[in-house]
Amino acid sequence: MIRRAEECGIEYREHMRDGEGTVELKSLIASPEELNNKGRLFSKITLRPGTSIGYHLHDKDTELFYFLSGTGEYNDNGELVTVHAGDVAICPAGTCHGIANKGDEVLELVAVIVYA
Repeated sequence: MIRRAEECGIEYREHMRDGEGTVELKSLIASPEELNNKGRLFSKITLRPGTSIGYHLHDKDTELFYFLSGTGEYNDNGELVTVHAGDVAICPAGTCHGIANKGDEVLELVAVIVYA
């Protein structure tokens, strides 16, 4: 199966997880069934300068980020780490994370959430 770029829906979330600004999510799946109901998200996320996804807990799932472009400040369970294009961040079930774009360029990443 192929999904063309124009078939992927775009959603805008204000203050995502109590973060700053508006986050853009381009859904790369139509429903969790496309992940064999083993996950709930596969999206390209765009954070413009000054925007963020607030610090939050992943209680029953794991989230993975692959950074495509830009530089971000990743909160890894309370430790702030600078991330760049090509880096991968993993937030296992039972841990917390957040991401902020404090730079001047757009920060783009692919996010996948799978059930624990």
